[in-house]
Amino acid sequence: MDPGGLSLATVLFFALTVLLVGGVYPPGAVSEEVPERRSQKLEMDQAVLRVYNELFHEGLVVSWLSDHCYQCLYQELGKVPPEKRLGHPRNSTFVIDTKHPVTLQLKTKVDGQEVCRVHESFGELGHYSLWVTKANLSNVSGPVNCKIIIDQEPINSNLPILYAFLVYAGLAISVCLGQFILGLHSVNNLLFRLSPRVEMERLINSELGSPNRLTDNTSHGNLVSGHNPGYPRLRSIDTLRGLALVIMIFVNYGGGKYWFFKHESWNGLTIADLVFPWFVFIMGTSIALSLSPALQGIRSRWRLLGKVAWRTAALILLGIFIINPNYCKGALSWDTLRIPGVLQRLGLTYGVIAVMELVCGKSSPDSLAVDSWWSLLRDVLIYWPQWILILLLECVWLCLTFLLPVPDCPRGYLGPGGIGDFGQFANCTGGAAGLVDRWLFGEKHIYQHPSCTLLYHTTVPFDPENLLGLINSIVMAFLGLQAGKIFLIYKGQNKQIMLRFFIWSILLVHLLCYDTKFFCLRSSLADLFCGGYKETLDRSSLFLSRDELHSALRWTRGV
Repeated sequence: MDPGGLSLATVLFFALTVLLVGGVYPPGAVSEEVPERRSQKLEMDQAVLRVYNELFHEGLVVSWLSDHCYQCLYQELGKVPPEKRLGHPRNSTFVIDTKHPVTLQLKTKVDGQEVCRVHESFGELGHYSLWVTKANLSNVSGPVNCKIIIDQEPINSNLPILYAFLVYAGLAISVCLGQFILGLHSVNNLLFRLSPRVEMERLINSELGSPNRLTDNTSHGNLVSGHNPGYPRLRSIDTLRGLALVIMIFVNYGGGKYWFFKHESWNGLTIADLVFPWFVFIMGTSIALSLSPALQGIRSRWRLLGKVAWRTAALILLGIFIINPNYCKGALSWDTLRIPGVLQRLGLTYGVIAVMELVCGKSSPDSLAVDSWWSLLRDVLIYWPQWILILLLECVWLCLTFLLPVPDCPRGYLGPGGIGDFGQFANCTGGAAGLVDRWLFGEKHIYQHPSCTLLYHTTVPFDPENLLGLINSIVMAFLGLQAGKIFLIYKGQNKQIMLRFFIWSILLVHLLCYDTKFFCLRSSLADLFCGGYKETLDRSSLFLSRDELHSALRWTRGV
């Protein structure tokens, strides 16, 4: 076999394997001290850091702080013994996480005085040395130099993504090229002549007539009285739904262990955090498109309400009794049954939005207020009761979140607790959202191990699918419902639809960036939230100030 071909096959296999197989590792710079003179067996997203201490009779304490941990306290990484003899520095070796840049802080062991700080982005499987030396050997109390040296170059962990992208891009180009070639008239004629079924089709058509003519004759009327023809599917919705499903499956199977394919611990926004908001938005749009034909027909709204109630109950029960993480720990126990969950939130969101549409929806929205002076806003104004209800729900969320007193926590606190916010509010994880869940469901019936536990060292249970967050999911689904109404009201007017979506985008982005202190974007496994201070709502929330949003937009343009 050709060595070059073997190498390419090996690379492609490695790329697909790395992208499809993954695990869970703590975020940030979680590290462990390992003995000296022992071979280092590193895993993905890890590097070796060896700290050399040339300070005579001064032991060092090494601490770390991940750039990903917002307003966190330094965490002790380990200790380095002092130098006993000049020219014979002592050292300690650590395994350090490489997902995010880290700030290393070195202090003296005796009096705790800071010696130096070093900020470094460690690479995967790299070997590094941190040398702590006196700038002037003759001056014992003089300044100290801290310098990091790369002993072994790290690997480029993004190469598997590049290889996988090239493979899939090549497959896509091949499919498009094949479709183009097969679509050529000369190629179609050649394939038609080579087909052995040509003569059979000619005989059938000569005796029974052309199938096309038969189809055309029957298409002008319904074969079954009272049967409505099928509505064409909206390809954009199916595309977004398919993309969300692919990302969801990829994330659930580890995401290749890449940090941006995992849910954020608290502050941050990754690809995985977009899946749930996409699903909720698509659900709202699908409700508008699916209920519109039912409202136009002769079906009873009470019957439709019964179907909505059945689907809502089915999703909630499936979430509680079937898709429950406590199954991994053995038999499901009523004492530790988790009540909130993803399916539960989807079911409740679906129920509220569907009932709202059945009660306040219009049977033929495209023919309403066409000639009125406010026709430019008819996609909003003819549904004014729904908008009032959504605004009232959001006011309830704002009042509970920022006015409800939480014991031993500042009013309106939205942070992760633990070591976040410099450790001042260690037991205030989630603020009012966490308090409502613990009061209503009990601590044993909510999620016990949120992802913020790994990075922020929290000890209070907190459920990302909290009850207060349900309100924001309803708002997100309502925005999807509004998008579906735009499709219905301006059916067949593609320019008007695109113009409406553009105007809505401008309004939402302006709302997002108008005031840094009040408006913000928060994203999580189960929420996409707008509103609040420079803190966070749940276990993987994110605030983006105006400057940070602009930086993110510049980053996306540069990619």
